[in-house]
Amino acid sequence: MKLLIVARPFVFHGGLETATAGLVRALVAHGYDVHLLTPPGQAPVPGVTHHRLSLPPLPAAARVLAQALAVRRAARRGAWDIVQSHERTLGQDVYRAGEGCHRAYLDALGGRPSRGVYHRVVQALERRVFATTPRIVAISRAGKAEIERLYGTPPARIDVVYNGVDLERFHPRNRATRRPAARAEAGVPAGAPVALFAGSGFERKGLAKALEALALGDAAWRLLVVGKGSRRAHEALAERLGVAPRIVWLGTRSDIERWYAAADVVVLPARYEPFGNVHLEALASGVPVVTSVRAGGAEIIDEGRNGAVVDPDDARAIAAAMDRFRAGEGAVNDAARDSAEPFTYAAQVAALAAIYREPARAKAGFP
Repeated sequence: MKLLIVARPFVFHGGLETATAGLVRALVAHGYDVHLLTPPGQAPVPGVTHHRLSLPPLPAAARVLAQALAVRRAARRGAWDIVQSHERTLGQDVYRAGEGCHRAYLDALGGRPSRGVYHRVVQALERRVFATTPRIVAISRAGKAEIERLYGTPPARIDVVYNGVDLERFHPRNRATRRPAARAEAGVPAGAPVALFAGSGFERKGLAKALEALALGDAAWRLLVVGKGSRRAHEALAERLGVAPRIVWLGTRSDIERWYAAADVVVLPARYEPFGNVHLEALASGVPVVTSVRAGGAEIIDEGRNGAVVDPDDARAIAAAMDRFRAGEGAVNDAARDSAEPFTYAAQVAALAAIYREPARAKAGFP
């Protein structure tokens, strides 16, 4: 089967990029003829035919429209069995809603930027995507329900396909082989409990509340922050809260598995998160996760066993949940790992294959 995958370059290994890279490689391994349509910057991927999606320099709002139309032209030109887009584009057979709904994202952040031209354009395009794409892939049950509620998309057109995770790269054995050096590099005192916040887009992913929780909890806690975002504002907040000396800002890291190994718990009190690969990576590494009721990844948290699900606005609840997992050893680690093991890339490909096998029925009645 000849697949055209539309996606942004995945040369930076953030959560979204890691998920795409793993899926593309798994599709190749399962015998698909994979073609990747992507803007400049994508490194070669073994077994994948790369097609460059070139767009002229444009303002952000015009660029998202130009990209959508360019993908529709590419979809019509090629002899593809399936066109699957991971971006808000037009003309695809399958749209993977990996970023959830822009409308819901704006609502979660208070709707402050929604009046901007860019946000209005993205929301209008999103409505078109959900109305005209034959099959929608949500990455959590919460994401599926959100699309149905906000856009009236019929449930039968939306499938839930969870992401996969690299169970070898993210493994509890890293605690023995990488934990001591990582904690030493971060300057963590011996025996101190360590929480890890991992994710780019600090405001959306709830770093401010994680800092508040740090201030409310045991003063022994250290917080490692991996990712990128509005660091200056959050550093100022940490100073006001008196926790700045207990925070280590690590920036973006390609060796994120080392930092899971260094942590006793991962904290992600997200204000909006369609799923969050951090959940799977942490659990696969044997690390419990304190997450948010607004995160799709909460669906794989078994309260008290492999993590906790809290109100992202309740810093005291976040602090209490962190303290429950500060030992970071034994049954909790085993439960965390066990809960991640079903989420393989092979399982993700198998779920998508069931969608690919029904293109004629799925396309009926769509332009």
